[in-house]
Amino acid sequence: MSSVAKQQTSQSSCQEEHTPRFDVERIRRDFPILHHPVRGKRLVYLDNAATSQKPQVVIDAIRTYYERDNANIHRGVHFLSERATEEYERARSTIQHFVNAADSKEVIFTRGTTESINLVAQTYGRKHVGAGDEVLVTAMEHHSNIVPWQLLCEEKNAKLRVAPIDDRGELLVGEFEKLLGPSTKLVALPHVSNALGTVNPVAELIEMAHGWNAPVLVDGAQAAPHIQIDVQALDCDFYAFSGHKVYGPTGIGILYGKAAVLDAMPPYQGGGDMISSVTFEKTTYNKLPYKFEAGTPNVCGAIGLGAALDYVNRLGVAKIAAYEEEVLTYAMGAVSALPDVTVIGTAPHKAGVVSFVMDGIHPHDIGTILDQEGIAVRTGHHCAQPVMQRFNVPATVRASFAVYNTREEVDALAAGIRKVREVFA
Repeated sequence: MSSVAKQQTSQSSCQEEHTPRFDVERIRRDFPILHHPVRGKRLVYLDNAATSQKPQVVIDAIRTYYERDNANIHRGVHFLSERATEEYERARSTIQHFVNAADSKEVIFTRGTTESINLVAQTYGRKHVGAGDEVLVTAMEHHSNIVPWQLLCEEKNAKLRVAPIDDRGELLVGEFEKLLGPSTKLVALPHVSNALGTVNPVAELIEMAHGWNAPVLVDGAQAAPHIQIDVQALDCDFYAFSGHKVYGPTGIGILYGKAAVLDAMPPYQGGGDMISSVTFEKTTYNKLPYKFEAGTPNVCGAIGLGAALDYVNRLGVAKIAAYEEEVLTYAMGAVSALPDVTVIGTAPHKAGVVSFVMDGIHPHDIGTILDQEGIAVRTGHHCAQPVMQRFNVPATVRASFAVYNTREEVDALAAGIRKVREVFA
C-alpha cells in the first residue's frame, strides 16, 4: 500500500474510533423511496454507484423552485429572475466549499461527469495535444474517461497510454510512473473505481504527473458520495463529479478547474450567457465561470445539487465515510464467505462497492433472482469493459452502498445470494 493510502486508511480508522454511530433509521426516514415496497418486499437498494436516492430536502428544493422561483437566470431584472439567480449562484458557492476550490468561478456547471470530461478533452485537449503526444489513463476507467480521449487521440494522431492494475484491482503505481514522460500532455484517472471500488492515491499520482508538467483530470463521480474532496490539497488541475450519485438530481454535475487553466481554454459551446459582446465580425467571451455555461442552464438541477450537498454537510462527510467503511467491511466479509462466490476487486483501500461473480451462474440471472427478493443491484460490465477483460469475466454483480444502507441489508443480500445457489442447484 502506498504511503498516501496508508495515511488515508489510518485517518479513516481514527475517524471511526472517535465518531458516534449514525442513527441510520433516522437517516432512512429522509428518503421517501426507501419506504415503498418492491415486488411485495421491503426495498433493499444497493445500486448507489449507478445513482443514489434523493432525500426529501432535495425533492422539496426542486419543487420550491418550480412553484415559487421559476425564471431564467442572469439576464432578468425582475424579482423571480433575481431570486432564481441568487439560488443558482448559492449552489455554486456550496459546491466551491464542498470541494474546497479557491474561488466559486472555478466551478463550472455541466450535465455531469461525462460532459465535464468531454469539455476538457474538446477544449484543453484540442489546444494542447498534438501528433506524437500522449494521454495517460488507467486500466480501471469508466468508458466516460476512455472514449473522449480516444476520440481526441484519433483526431490529433496522439497515443492513449494505459497504466495497468494488479489482481486485487490496485493501480501499479510504479508502472504508472514509468509511463509518464515529456510526451505526456494530460493524465486522466478515477479517484474511485466504479467497477472495483478501489481508491487511488491521487495526490501521489498528481505529484508524479506534475513532475512532467502534465495536468491531471480526476474523475470523482464515485468519490464525491464517500470521500472528503479537497482540490487544493490534491493540486489537481480538473475535478469532475455528477450530482445524481451524491443524493442530487440527474442531469447536473460540475467541472472544477484551476482558474488560470480555465481562463486559457477556449469555450466549449457557443450561445447565450457565455458571451460578453457579439457582432458578425467578432465575439468576445464572458468571464469565468460563464464562459463555459452556454444557454439556459439546468437551474433546478443546480439548486437540487446545492440542497444535496447541504444535506451531506449536515451529516458530516467524515462521519459518512466512517459509517460506510463499517458497512463495506461487513459486506466484503459476508459476500466473500459465501460458497462459489469470488469478489472482483479486493484492494485494501476501497469505497462503496462490492463486485462479485458466482461459479456457473451469469450475473444477469443473479440480479434477476435478487430483484424478486426486493434487492436492487447492478449487473453487467458497468461501463468498464476493459476492467472485465482484465479479470477475464463477462460481467459482475455490483452491490454499492450509501449512507442509508445497513448491515441488515447486507444480510438480506447474502441470503439472496444463497437463494440464487438454491435455484440453480
